[in-house]
Parts: sequence; structure tokens; C-alpha cells
Amino acid sequence: MTPPDMGSDKAPGEETGASRPRMSMSQRFRAYLFAGILVTAPIFITFYLAWLFVTFVDSKINPLIPAKYNPETYLPFAVPGLGLIILIVALMLVGALTAGFFGRLWMRISERVLNQMPVIRNVYSAVKQILETVLAQQSNAFREAVLIEYPRRGIWAIGFLTGKTKGEVQNLTEEECINVFLPTTPNPTSGFLLFVPKKDLVPLSMTVEDAIKMVISGGIVTPPDERAESERNTPVVSAQTYEELDVLRERDGSAVLVDKRSRPHDRLDDAKDLGNKED
Repeated sequence: MTPPDMGSDKAPGEETGASRPRMSMSQRFRAYLFAGILVTAPIFITFYLAWLFVTFVDSKINPLIPAKYNPETYLPFAVPGLGLIILIVALMLVGALTAGFFGRLWMRISERVLNQMPVIRNVYSAVKQILETVLAQQSNAFREAVLIEYPRRGIWAIGFLTGKTKGEVQNLTEEECINVFLPTTPNPTSGFLLFVPKKDLVPLSMTVEDAIKMVISGGIVTPPDERAESERNTPVVSAQTYEELDVLRERDGSAVLVDKRSRPHDRLDDAKDLGNKED
């Protein structure tokens, strides 16, 4: 057995690598503060938004309740969520009534009246179609996240499938296209509707929820890659877009070659080089 090196200054059990620097008191307090924010902020913000929603619904529904039927008349305190419960029950009753004969008759009459109004009928039909598509049990809207090239080749963005392209847009396009909703950051409720050829879509294995988190956070929250290791190590797309010659796509299939030096910034570089030579 080899005796320990008596000339070494390291204490027994001390790591041979570089020692970890000790944190100062102010650095520890700052780390504790950030840890507390990370723990409490998501919980507080979630409950705060839920409270705002419940309060808003209560402020609109509770004044409609007759005083003798309102529990707050007899109780010394307000009942939070009472208006939300009444709203849910009322919606369930409306849904149950529309399933019957008189409900269907009323729906046909009301839709016929709304369809006679010039502006209202457009708004009503659009809102109804959107809600029926989103709330349908078998709806595929926002059920898959994909990767698309936007706003130009070589730059990638996350989009969500909303359905197959139909009607005039598809009839004018040779390739089979898919409706893709491209959300904006940090507000995913706004965005762009793109008609992307199906062959140009790159499906993502991440869930829609993870993709939305990534969009809202601006890329700060990145979901882990849950695919097999062999798939993670195999690239599917490339950001390399510019070669010596660019090919412009034409409808008749003819390839129009454009010199690489014809781009605006390249022409500016050529002008600078020419000026330097003249000097």
C-alpha cells in the first residue's frame, strides 16, 4: 500500500480539481431571493389571474340575482364564485334545452333571423364556425406542433396545425397545403395564418402545451427532447440555404439561376471594394 504524500497541502477527502469558490453573504441573500421568487411567483400569478376571472364573472352575474334569492343578502360576507357557478349551471341548462324539439326549433328561427342581418350574419357565422371547430370533441385544431421556414428560408418557427387547406386557396395551389397558425411572442393569441405545403412541414414530437410555453417565454423555457437517442443525433433539416447559385421556383418548372453576388448587401460590398481599389 502506497503511503500518502506527506508533502501535499491538500486535506484528506479534498477534491483534486479546482475548489468551488465560496459565496459571499450578499450573493447568498440574492440567490435565496431569486429562489423564493421562482417558487412563489408562478403560484401567485396563477391564483391572481383566477381571482380576477372569478371576480369579473361575479360582478356581472350577481347583480342579476334577485335579492331574496341571493345568499349574500342573508350572510355577513360575500360568496366568491357564486356568479361563476350560476353561469356554468345556466350554460348546462341551455345546452340541455337545445337538445330537445323546442330548442332545435328556437335555434332554427334565431339563425334564420340572424342570417337576414347584413353585418351580424357574417360575425355570427364566423364565430359559430370557430367555436364548433375548437370545441368539437374530435377536432384536430391545435393538436400538433410543427416546424416551418418563416419568414424566409433557413429561419425556423413553431406553428400549430389548424386543418387542411380547402376551397379556392387549395384549388389555386398545385401542392397539398395545410393551414398553419403561427403565434407571436409573448402573446400567442395573435399571429398569422399560413398555407404551407404539406411536404415542407417538419412535425415536432413535443406536445402543444410545451410548444406554447416555449413561444410565450420567448425560448427561455425549452422542453427536453423526449425522442430516442438515435433520433436526437440525426438532423432532419438544415439552415444552410445559400449556395453559389440560388434557384427561383417557377410554375412551369423552369429553373431561374440567380448569381449569389446579386444580393443587395453583396452589391454594397462590391462597391466598397471598388472604392478601396480606386483609392
